[in-house]
Amino acid sequence: MKHLFDQARRHAVNLSQSVWSPTPTALRRWALAAVVANAGITVTGAAVRVTESGLGCPTWPRCTPDSFVPAAHDGISAVNMAVEFGNRLLTFLVLAIGLICLVAAMRLLPRRRALVRLAWLQPIGVAAQGLWGGLVVRTALNPVTVGVHFLISIGLIAACVALYARSGEGDAAPERLVHRDIRTLGYVLTASVAVLLVAGVVVTGTGPHSGDEMASRFAFDIETVVRVHADIVYVVVGLTFGLLFALHVSDAPGHARRAALTLLAVELAQGVIGYVQYFLAVPAFLVGMHVLGSTLVWICALRVVFAMRTRGPLASPVTHQGRFDSVTA
Repeated sequence: MKHLFDQARRHAVNLSQSVWSPTPTALRRWALAAVVANAGITVTGAAVRVTESGLGCPTWPRCTPDSFVPAAHDGISAVNMAVEFGNRLLTFLVLAIGLICLVAAMRLLPRRRALVRLAWLQPIGVAAQGLWGGLVVRTALNPVTVGVHFLISIGLIAACVALYARSGEGDAAPERLVHRDIRTLGYVLTASVAVLLVAGVVVTGTGPHSGDEMASRFAFDIETVVRVHADIVYVVVGLTFGLLFALHVSDAPGHARRAALTLLAVELAQGVIGYVQYFLAVPAFLVGMHVLGSTLVWICALRVVFAMRTRGPLASPVTHQGRFDSVTA
């Protein structure tokens, strides 16, 4: 028992040091945790929708008109209320990790303004996401507000990926590792993925999984929006093939080629899920898997862009003890 206690204490000390006396590696790990947390809450948000739990807590910021926590309420099942309230609770986990990233970025020595600015985006974005979530509830899951709710998460994920990438490199001016036209193709590909995500939001807002039987839907023809979405998928996959070919024939750095190959593999897996869910009449489980796939495609696309340039190596870290000694000398 004493051994377990000592081990837990050491882990707690190491965790505290990674926040208050962080190294670049520690900050990068926290940034990765933020990527995972924001991707996770995006997927659990889809779970809320496909289980018809979108109005499981019918008010905001309270769960019910008289309680901040789940309480018996006419017309709402305990399961739906628990699912929706659980997703709300996850917001606090995402916020906590975002605040840790901010503290670690501010405590990192030497301080890097670019990292601090990127870290600030996380608590600000989570707060904005929480307030927007209240609007989603108050508009009874209007498809526009629900769609924007998802897109805010996509923006937060981009900020987390940027923090992860920047915390592992220096602050020199960006230097291309590939031909200028290839990097431009990477930007076009990333923009196309963003358009694909917006098109997916429209499909979701038109399809059957609205989050609650009272929720409104877009008045579009579902077959039409699905075809448009599929056409954009073909464009994205084609651009990815083109980028991967260009990176290969130009003898680009291995990590850039691996990033593009990973993106292509995730896109193809996502395409399989999309077709299967379409032919099986959009089962709830596959909808959740498709949202996870969309999030992974976005993360991989951003990773490709960062892999095609460098800002040089990290500067030598300064310890907090060293700073204290220089001040007191």
